[in-house]
Amino acid sequence: MYSHPIGTTPTPGTRLDGSLFGPDNGCFACSPDHPTGLRLKFRVDGDEVVTRFKPERAHEGAPGVMHGGLVTTVADEVGAWALIALLEKLGFTGTMSSRFPRAVRVGREVEGRARITKRSTRIVEVDVRMLQDDVECFSSAMSFIVLNQAGAEKMLGNTLPDGWKKFFR
Repeated sequence: MYSHPIGTTPTPGTRLDGSLFGPDNGCFACSPDHPTGLRLKFRVDGDEVVTRFKPERAHEGAPGVMHGGLVTTVADEVGAWALIALLEKLGFTGTMSSRFPRAVRVGREVEGRARITKRSTRIVEVDVRMLQDDVECFSSAMSFIVLNQAGAEKMLGNTLPDGWKKFFR
């Protein structure tokens, strides 16, 4: 089990959502201002980062079931926030190997949990679980690539917003 370094745990009351990146953050998953986004918020619980989300009918794939791509979006985001909240780093998803043992139902809260399992300078491995009614409905082993600022700008094809710069190695 990975333990985050001393000094990187957010202080109680620290707002863990897309506002951390400044007012122009357009992230579909975490921006509190995205007009149609998920507006996810996060908290640290021991060595895990946690989010809670209640899927609505607008998030359906099959009737009554949250679209698998959106389940994966929530999982990817909580995995990325493990790096942000525990390491103060931004990572880009490199790999994802996932299982959907049960459907995620709309109208009922789902909890996403992510923990760092391994870390090197450039790669961080994260395990993510999604639970609904305390039963696992999704799991994934993910790897995130941590770039330096120049590498991130090259990948994105532009200059990073000021609110992002402090999160690159």
